Amino acid sequence: MSDLQFGLAPKMKPLSPRRSAVVAALDVGTSKIACLIARLTPQPPPDVLRRRTHAIEVIGFSHTESRGLKGGRVAELAEAEVAIRQAVDLAERAGRCQVEAVIVSLSCGRPSSELFAASVDVPGTVREGDIARVLSAGSRMSVRPGRVVLHSVPIGYAIDQERGIRDPRGMLAQRFGVDMHVLTADAAAARNLMLAIERCHLSVEAMVASPYVAALAALADDEAELGAAVVDMGAGTTTLAVFSGGRFVHADGFALGGQHVTMDLARGLSCTVPDAERIKTLYGNVLGGAMDDRDMIAVPAVPGDDREPPQFVSRATLTRIVKPRVEEILEMLRDRLAASPFAAEPRGRVIVTGGASELTGFSELAARILGRPVRVGRPLGVAGLPEGAKGAAFAVAAGLLVYPQVAHLEHFDPRRAHRSRSGASGYFTRVGQWLRESF
Repeated sequence: MSDLQFGLAPKMKPLSPRRSAVVAALDVGTSKIACLIARLTPQPPPDVLRRRTHAIEVIGFSHTESRGLKGGRVAELAEAEVAIRQAVDLAERAGRCQVEAVIVSLSCGRPSSELFAASVDVPGTVREGDIARVLSAGSRMSVRPGRVVLHSVPIGYAIDQERGIRDPRGMLAQRFGVDMHVLTADAAAARNLMLAIERCHLSVEAMVASPYVAALAALADDEAELGAAVVDMGAGTTTLAVFSGGRFVHADGFALGGQHVTMDLARGLSCTVPDAERIKTLYGNVLGGAMDDRDMIAVPAVPGDDREPPQFVSRATLTRIVKPRVEEILEMLRDRLAASPFAAEPRGRVIVTGGASELTGFSELAARILGRPVRVGRPLGVAGLPEGAKGAAFAVAAGLLVYPQVAHLEHFDPRRAHRSRSGASGYFTRVGQWLRESF
């Protein structure tokens, strides 16, 4: 029976810190589909990226043009299936291995964050069974009709009136509580993406929110501790994840992205969409220069009309087309951040990922509009990436390879929540194991 029937996106088993594994990541986006196969090997605790228990080495890589998707959603099932098959097949050939299961990203489905607080009576000392009980109580409150839970992460425990406790084991309490961040998305979007993948004879090992895994790939430890927002600007959507005190505390998104810039160029230059995408990638700029009026760019004529010569436009013309749409996206992003917990982090940094963030001058314009320090986030600590995949456009795909190392932080199982009020066995007993390994 599918986990989606219980309101839960597929969850993978936690990766043992002592075992190697080969995992496959599938980033299904509006403009491209990327498939990465990697070998995860146990490593000593690193000085940086301290949550990484394994070294990551990419052994198979591919990316192909996306088909059958719009705004991150499956719009044509058969087309999406063909594109996914092609991407996985190319990665299998490169890695000389066979993929049976994938960790997949989800960027659509109107992501929504909620904070839940749950508490239980404790007769004295807090034990692992009490932790399981309070997490089970929190999980029961987060199920919503038509929604699927992508992530459910404890962000702090409470002993009586004292909150923000990370390791409550052994403490004395009368009332023991937990604060949980639960991220949900439309069940239909998740269900149709799973269907497209399963039609390729692949199973979905885990489904993960795009901005969360972008953060896992591009966010430094200190940034997560001090407070940061990671923004993934895809082709059809812009999504964000907020971190505070090292915890994932908020996510949001809206259906505007780099493809809207491409369409503006195609209309403004009267050229094909592929030509507009190429011009955006090579010459796109959101900050004008002194020579932009004189620097001319050739725009190909409409295909099939050999007598029509290419037209020439200035770089300044490109900027006048590109900049308003980018400003619109950044202003919407500013409003979403202002309504999030990130507003309480006045010096928090914004890390931008995704192909649209690689436009010339983007980080400078973003810093001006957001009023925050901004940097472009690239995959950190991932060996074997081809040169073309080391940029911000592949942060989500790389982050999917990091996710197995933090999967043990997920605490949600509505199947057991429905069957048992105690919740003191099965999935929730892993909470105690995580606490023992982490503190």
